Amino acid sequence: MMKYKRSTGRFFSSNKLRRHIPVLAFIPCLLFLIPFQVRAQEAIKPGETLDLERCIAIAVKNHPSILGAAGSLKASLSRVGQAQSSYYPQISASSGYSRNYVQGGTSVGGTGVAAPGSTTYNLYQDALSLNQTIFDFGKTSAQVDVQAYGADASKADLGDAERQIVFGVRQAYYAILQSKQSVDAFKEAVVQFRQHLDQAKRFYEVGTKAKIDVTNAEVNLGQARLNLINAQNALQIGKITLNNAMGVPDAPVYEIKEIPEFRDYPIELSAALKRGYEDRPDLQSARAKREAAQRSVDLAQKGYYPVLTGSAQYGWAGQNYPLDKEWTYGASLNFPLFSGFLTRSQVEEARANLEVAGANEELVRQGVRFDVEQAYYNLKDVRESISVAELTLTQAKENRELAQGRYASGVGNTIEVTDAVVSEISAKTAYITTLYNYHLAVASLEKAMGAKQ
Repeated sequence: MMKYKRSTGRFFSSNKLRRHIPVLAFIPCLLFLIPFQVRAQEAIKPGETLDLERCIAIAVKNHPSILGAAGSLKASLSRVGQAQSSYYPQISASSGYSRNYVQGGTSVGGTGVAAPGSTTYNLYQDALSLNQTIFDFGKTSAQVDVQAYGADASKADLGDAERQIVFGVRQAYYAILQSKQSVDAFKEAVVQFRQHLDQAKRFYEVGTKAKIDVTNAEVNLGQARLNLINAQNALQIGKITLNNAMGVPDAPVYEIKEIPEFRDYPIELSAALKRGYEDRPDLQSARAKREAAQRSVDLAQKGYYPVLTGSAQYGWAGQNYPLDKEWTYGASLNFPLFSGFLTRSQVEEARANLEVAGANEELVRQGVRFDVEQAYYNLKDVRESISVAELTLTQAKENRELAQGRYASGVGNTIEVTDAVVSEISAKTAYITTLYNYHLAVASLEKAMGAKQ
């Protein structure tokens, strides 16, 4: 059903098109119409301290994947406008000139005067034409709906691109924080092993310990330094990864802000699934594509119906100026009697595409459930692991202090100290890994539920 709004001169379909029109008003706010090559120095100031929200904002503004999806959305909205153009009259102007040759015995220029011989003459024509589709059994409204659902799908694809990029930023941000704490842990290990080496040397010099204690301490110190180098390298790679995730690979040197070590994220599985089904952009896109496919079936079926068109023309024509005025107007009804079974084949194709779109929507829906359930139980597992990792670290620290105290008093041995220090390092890195696995698990669940920020 189609209605004409006299105050604006626009046609609106009764249901779907009306809810798509507001998109045209606010969507420029979503399109980041900026040059693709944004200099990183303009996005990040040298020495700036970035928190997670700032990193996400930089990525949303600069990442090529989001800019590309925004461009696709703009193109989809343009196709909606193209489809809507059929609601409006088509006005054109033409001007022509021809040099004509007439055989003898025929009329010249429509005057009815017989020409005794061959003659040539000029013919000038100027015209203003208007054509308007009066009624097409809903073909135009169906085409508008198809393109409007396509715009919905593109908008959801833009949201999905943001969702993916935001998760990548969070992942890289947490990896840097984890690497920074790992660097601190290995620096502390280097200090511990250096102190142990100094003790071993003093005991060896006074003859209370064997040379092997010094050698073992030197080996352990070298290994600790190697671990520190590896951790520092991982930190540098983490910064490169974050730059790439934000879409500014040539970013200047900056710092990142620490986040709270632990914040509980209580949510029930049923609530998480509900949010996933409602908010996941890829599911919204699949749903819009299925609806577009449904309207495409309707559009193809309307190929069986006629089209009523009105036309009018006003112009001037003649051999010499001033030209004679002429005008015409009328209407035509075009019946598609037989098109070689074209319409039937188009309907069959549209129905097949609808089946594909429906299957794709169900596939995405099942993927949403899988992602949410997997992320939910992974978060639950990591949450329970944090307290265990924290207790293990406390115990390992106490054990290392006892081992060092025993060795300093001459009771313990170097192997005992080495084992205790290594155990503490392992417990500390395990705790750091578990902590940031928890943050990443929260981010994974939010991503699975469709959160973009």
